[in-house]
Amino acid sequence: MKSLSILVSAALLGSASLVSLPASAALPSSVAGEEMPSLAPMLEKVTPAVVSINVAGTHISRQRIPDAFRFFFGPNAPQEQTREQPFEGLGSGVIIDAKKGYVVTNNHVVDEADKIEVTLTDGRTFKAKKIGVDKDVDIALLQIDAKNLTQIQLADSDNLRVGDFAVAIGNPLGLGQTVTSGIVSALGRSDLQVEKLENFIQTDAAINRGNSGGALVNLKGQLIGINTAIIGPNGGNIGIGFAIPVNMMKNLVNQIIDHGEVRRGYLGIMGGELTSELAQAMGYHSGQGAFVSQVLEKSAADKAGIKAGDIVTSLNGKPVKSFGELRAKVGTLGQGTKITLGIIRDGKEKTVTVTLQGQSEAKETTGEALMPRLEGADFENSSDGVKVSKVADRSPAAYTGLQEGDIIVGVNRQQVKTVKDLKKIVEDNKDGVLAINIVRGHSTLFLVIR
Repeated sequence: MKSLSILVSAALLGSASLVSLPASAALPSSVAGEEMPSLAPMLEKVTPAVVSINVAGTHISRQRIPDAFRFFFGPNAPQEQTREQPFEGLGSGVIIDAKKGYVVTNNHVVDEADKIEVTLTDGRTFKAKKIGVDKDVDIALLQIDAKNLTQIQLADSDNLRVGDFAVAIGNPLGLGQTVTSGIVSALGRSDLQVEKLENFIQTDAAINRGNSGGALVNLKGQLIGINTAIIGPNGGNIGIGFAIPVNMMKNLVNQIIDHGEVRRGYLGIMGGELTSELAQAMGYHSGQGAFVSQVLEKSAADKAGIKAGDIVTSLNGKPVKSFGELRAKVGTLGQGTKITLGIIRDGKEKTVTVTLQGQSEAKETTGEALMPRLEGADFENSSDGVKVSKVADRSPAAYTGLQEGDIIVGVNRQQVKTVKDLKKIVEDNKDGVLAINIVRGHSTLFLVIR
């Protein structure tokens, strides 16, 4: 949901020749021979690549019927109540491949939609096919059958700097294509609880409903991010907006095109944010980096020699500011990808090369990665199902009734053999209620988690 309003100062508007700007963020110095800054020449080339998206569908909600109520209707009473609510919505998208008709948008724009239509700036409208999505990052790839399309050029979002100018293009509030601008306010924003994998570009742009899935571009007209979310009272803009970096989007889209789905790579570490006290204790004199508290056995990180207590400072030569940033960047790379990590161990710099595992190879996961109510539990594959290898005291997982040593053999009447099965069922669960079939010792029981 983004639109940016780049406000140029009165001094700049009045006398452009007196202002010296970096080449990467330079405004045009003349238009048709007149000394007047303008984004119009760039926008004339870029705006045809940004589209409006109209969706329609039916939202299905399920609510479990209380046992006390069903008691009056006997054993054949329904277990849950289903409601269907038709909906319509608006959003934005970006054409990234003119020949194949590929359009990128946010998953939340097209989620549950039965009908998706893409409208170009020239007025043409086409039905769109959903090729694939990544719910964890909120990316969706669509395809339209159309000729004479304009595609956008992709930038390298790893080269962004705070203070770079940025321009947002989208369809806010159903008004039609709108252009606004601002600057990059911050990079690597995570832990906002907007998506599961977060590494947002923050901008002071005016982003509003309907801008979701639209383009955030630099002054060269290159795509730097996909506008996604805002922080503001009552959904209004207060100058804090977020975009998914184009490099993350590109990695996910390539996987969807090549495999029809996202085949996420796994590193196999657990950790957290680096505090100044922790950094100093580890012989590292910086507050930026990702602290590794645990390395999962036989994981990609374990095979590469990463150890608990290491501090990851860079990924493929680019600085890593936080654990959230590392998790998001690694999580958008495909299985089998080789990466280079810079680490600090015992106060000394070290470089390791890691080949990311695929999901089928990832034999462990945490409850936090599945859903908030399972936070505090660890899960691993076993010969009989998924074993609960750990439950932290007084954690949300402990309060649900899970115990260390439990074997999960089914969820919502679906068989569970591996961690991969468990993840898929949880991710596909729409109503947030899990009926977990557990083998505990010689007994079998169900835990219902809402």
